[in-house]
Amino acid sequence: MLIDQLKAIQHRHGYLPAEELHALAERTNTPLYEIHGVASFYPHFRLEPPPPVDIRVCADVSCHLRGAYDVLATVRETVERAGLDGWVVGETSCLGQCDGAPAVAINGRSYGRVTLDSLARQVETLAEGRPLRRQGLRRPQSTGEIDPYDGESRYEGLTQFVQSGDPESVIAALKESGLRGMGGAGFPAGMKWDLVRKTPADIKYVICNADESEPGTCKDRELLRTAPHLVVEGIILGALVSGATKGYIFLRHEYDREREIVGRTIKQCYRDRLLGDRLLGTDHTFHLEIFDSPGGYICGEETALLEALEGKRAEPRNKPPFPGTHGLYGKPTLINNVETFAWVPSILRRGAAWFKGRGVNGASGLKYIALSGHVRRPGVYEIPLGTTVADLIASYGGGMLDGLTLKAFAPGGASSGFLPASMADIPLDFGALAKAGSMLGSGAVVAVADGTCMLDLAKNVATFFRNESCGKCVPCRTGSQQLVTLLDRVSRGEGTPDLLDPVADLAETMALTSICGLGQAAPLPVTSVLKYFPDEVYDHITKRRCPSGVCFRE
Repeated sequence: MLIDQLKAIQHRHGYLPAEELHALAERTNTPLYEIHGVASFYPHFRLEPPPPVDIRVCADVSCHLRGAYDVLATVRETVERAGLDGWVVGETSCLGQCDGAPAVAINGRSYGRVTLDSLARQVETLAEGRPLRRQGLRRPQSTGEIDPYDGESRYEGLTQFVQSGDPESVIAALKESGLRGMGGAGFPAGMKWDLVRKTPADIKYVICNADESEPGTCKDRELLRTAPHLVVEGIILGALVSGATKGYIFLRHEYDREREIVGRTIKQCYRDRLLGDRLLGTDHTFHLEIFDSPGGYICGEETALLEALEGKRAEPRNKPPFPGTHGLYGKPTLINNVETFAWVPSILRRGAAWFKGRGVNGASGLKYIALSGHVRRPGVYEIPLGTTVADLIASYGGGMLDGLTLKAFAPGGASSGFLPASMADIPLDFGALAKAGSMLGSGAVVAVADGTCMLDLAKNVATFFRNESCGKCVPCRTGSQQLVTLLDRVSRGEGTPDLLDPVADLAETMALTSICGLGQAAPLPVTSVLKYFPDEVYDHITKRRCPSGVCFRE
């Protein structure tokens, strides 16, 4: 794979020297412009030598709410005053540490729960030429019900399937349980598995999408840490049911500790003959490996992910056809995210009725939710679907931070938009949120307190989508830029009463004509703020008043 070869070059040199790219082009008989096009697309690759120290502060919504820009300003001032020549300090997109905001990346390694004091100590350590310690793994905040083994022998769902050899019963159980894709789209898992199984092909693939990169989202990271055996077992079951012989875990490159944990799990499965040729002494063959994402939010889109695996720029494909029939290298491919695969062993062992009956308020099933923002106990929690946002914040998150009251919340990650506190009794469920014009999305609730500028928050999220747009389609590329431009003008005091009138038409055009979900959902944070907080937005225009004092700065 081209991307693997680029990773190897960067590992040796710290970046991609021009002479190495020329040599790679000659060695693989690949046009140099194609190699450069791939190398320049992904943020993980460097075309210039790295600085001695590179400090990047996450500036996206969860970290933004917990003081990221104060951290950024302090670090810049510290580095400048200390005369640390060559050091680079700047912003970065979400690091997957949303429950530990604010977060920073230092020389490519992520650190959460950063304070000004702790960061000052890290800067001092680096300035003295000493290496930084790795941040320890936190204990899970809730063990939950996802693991059916409770310390007993694992992989029983897999061994029972191998003994019975009845893929139709697995598909029937998934359909009856109502398990849906837990990465954002919510497509019924049983239907997807059935489609891939029934599509004839000489080769099929299974891919676990572990590239969660949307601000506020870090639930899959927690499952990779605490239940990697369930994720791997679910992937193997998906392969045996669908007829796949090769699989990949597409892992975001910031998850280095999770890579180690999952890697050990895969190696143990090979030792126990749960993976490989003649799996468990049968005629089944399935090989699984980790593919490190070269970076970029767009890689989480399933067809962009396929393009990356094929060594191309991660630009989404037009659909149809869908990956279930025409996926990796044009072959039928089963793609689910980490949480979806992890629930399969529990459903098979405990029964579809058990999972279906675990919801509340008319909903069915259980769900992992990442809670961040202005709450006392940000974290990843397993909840019954149908739990209200108010209950999630109070019962799981310990309520709002001292002295703060809820003003707004994003119910499903940055792309779900913002709803007002008056709607906090809405159930976290696919149907209920869809009726409200939002979505459960990536499984992330971001709580926003009074005193927060909603215009500034909308601009923050719109900027993320603008920065992460792959640029392939015009509606997303130009539309996201236009949204940022309009909000930026208002925040600088250049707004006029009719300035934001085009937003509704722009949002509709992006939703209808963008190739993938990024462009389709990118306007929602802006349109939701205009819908639920119009007076605050237009106060910026007519009264030049900002509730948090962040706008109108020179």
